Amino acid sequence: MTTSNKIYTPETLLETVDKLRENSNTIVFGNGCFDLLHVGHVRYLEAARALGDVLIIAVNTDESIALNVGRESPINTYEERAEVIAALACVDFVIPLADETPIPLLELLRPDIQAKGTDYTLAQMPEADTISRIGARVEFVGDEKTHSSSALRRELRHRS
Repeated sequence: MTTSNKIYTPETLLETVDKLRENSNTIVFGNGCFDLLHVGHVRYLEAARALGDVLIIAVNTDESIALNVGRESPINTYEERAEVIAALACVDFVIPLADETPIPLLELLRPDIQAKGTDYTLAQMPEADTISRIGARVEFVGDEKTHSSSALRRELRHRS
């Protein structure tokens, strides 16, 4: 499968997800900006993939990042970030996350599991009620939050 064959819109992925679910596949959903890919991202994505049969990653669009007050604009465009994530073997599908939260995507795709990084708690997740309502569960995966794109940015600024 080529990288471009892994990138969908949420609506075009829905039929595929329904067929996968009919075949008893466990659908795992994750999301993030993934601006400057680092080992923490890779560990999170690989651990998320290990939870089920199919891993869908929603990559924040540039516009959705702007909705999050205090968040820096991404260095790479959504299209570039989606392509990089789609190139990883552990990721089956990539979709855009155009909203401030993944709630609309969770309601549409109804995954079995939402994978979140270890830096989150249920109390911090605006989508926690949605996950419960659709009958999914949350799994916190990846290594401890010792890597971040923000830290990489700071280090690059410091060195320049």
